[in-house]
Amino acid sequence: VPTDTPAPAQQTSSTTRVYSPRLRTALVLSGTGTAGAYHAGVLRALHEAGVKIDVTAGRGIGVVGASLAAIDGAQDLWGSTGLWQGSRTAHLYQWRPVLRLTARVLGLALTVLLLPLAAVVVGALASFVAYLLRVSAVPSDAITTAVDQVIEWALSPGAVLTWLPLVVAPALLLLFALQLGAFGVVWLRARRHRRIHGALWSTLLGSPIDAEAAQDWFVDGLWKLMRGGASVAQPDVKDLGQRYVELLSENLGQPGFRDLLITVHDLDGQRDLAFALLSEPYRGLFFGGETGSGPVNRSLEALDLAGEPGHCGFDACVAALSLPALTESRLVSFASSGSWRGETHRLCDRPDGVGRLLDEVARAGVEQVIFVSALPPPTGPHGLGSGRQDGRGRIGETLSASESAAERSGIASRTPLFQAVFEIRPQHNPLGPFDFRGCYDERSDRHQTLAELVERGYEDGRVQFVEPIIGASGEAIESGQTRS
Repeated sequence: VPTDTPAPAQQTSSTTRVYSPRLRTALVLSGTGTAGAYHAGVLRALHEAGVKIDVTAGRGIGVVGASLAAIDGAQDLWGSTGLWQGSRTAHLYQWRPVLRLTARVLGLALTVLLLPLAAVVVGALASFVAYLLRVSAVPSDAITTAVDQVIEWALSPGAVLTWLPLVVAPALLLLFALQLGAFGVVWLRARRHRRIHGALWSTLLGSPIDAEAAQDWFVDGLWKLMRGGASVAQPDVKDLGQRYVELLSENLGQPGFRDLLITVHDLDGQRDLAFALLSEPYRGLFFGGETGSGPVNRSLEALDLAGEPGHCGFDACVAALSLPALTESRLVSFASSGSWRGETHRLCDRPDGVGRLLDEVARAGVEQVIFVSALPPPTGPHGLGSGRQDGRGRIGETLSASESAAERSGIASRTPLFQAVFEIRPQHNPLGPFDFRGCYDERSDRHQTLAELVERGYEDGRVQFVEPIIGASGEAIESGQTRS
């Protein structure tokens, strides 16, 4: 039950405090946006400590870390040339390009319209200065005359009718062309998969935040890992997904390769979907269930990447980077022979879907969980700070609050499903989900960057899990062997 008291630095909720490498262990990564940088740091700490992980699971940006860690590629997250160390992260989850261009064009048109008024204001100030100079016996007739001439020219009908249409009219035409082009792109993309309907203005405006840059960034990073040093052209997303599934399925059980489980939300099916690639015997147990048309239909919600759904599995991974209502959902076409009969659905993340993710992790035969989140524990009294005034910052605050409450509720209610649940989270994280360029930290009175969040994840992974949990477990094992 959530309380208002500050949580301790080590957030551990478990039926036993002793970590056992003999138990089937899942690393669960949950978060949105910049939380992936924290995941990368924690993965580095666990990798260096040699922590045994059998299943990587994720939702939201956690799908990025889970997908790479499943094929022994977690080093490409935190390395010097890794995903979270490059300059491309600064351009993730920005306002949609058409909205930014529209704002600039409108600003230009408004500036031009206000130029006559600005000329009057400047002229009044200049006249006042000239008056002061005249009172001070300083010659100012030339200044007064020049100002009067400028104002007379700026406000003359001939000048206004000449330069105003030359600037405002092209700006408005450019704005109309941008909106028309944006509508055409959205309409054509959607028509290739399914029909759309709705008001024209809603189609023109669309969702405010762009997720395509984040999706392309993820796809490029995964392909860079898979191709290694070979100079091979990057395939399309469908082909890349098939290659990824083949690589993982052929190497399950090998060192560094792990079972994969992700969850996304189906807006059209109004249910969460779990995509998984599991080793035996857990695969049969996970995908078994009712196949009827009742309220519980396992075949509609649990999709096996090793089977027919594998061709759209990577699309689902990419769809996890889409945010509900804030970005365009990703259109994913299911196999015609599958449970969804070839339909095309809109998939996205569900920020409060942590509980469902843990349910699926338990169904995959997991006995102990390492849960990683970039959200700090809730504060108690006297923990208030200044609210964000920028648009994406305010949206990020709402997302973080919703995710934090969902995580506490989900973990508290699902802990009995496992023998142990270990949490790794920062005590303080000033970066919101969309602060990829860093932000000002009020508590430390300085600017904090994304690279610092990666390092914070690394430190927390060592201090909160590797040293107290792995170290204590090693001592317990050693003492048990001594007694025997």
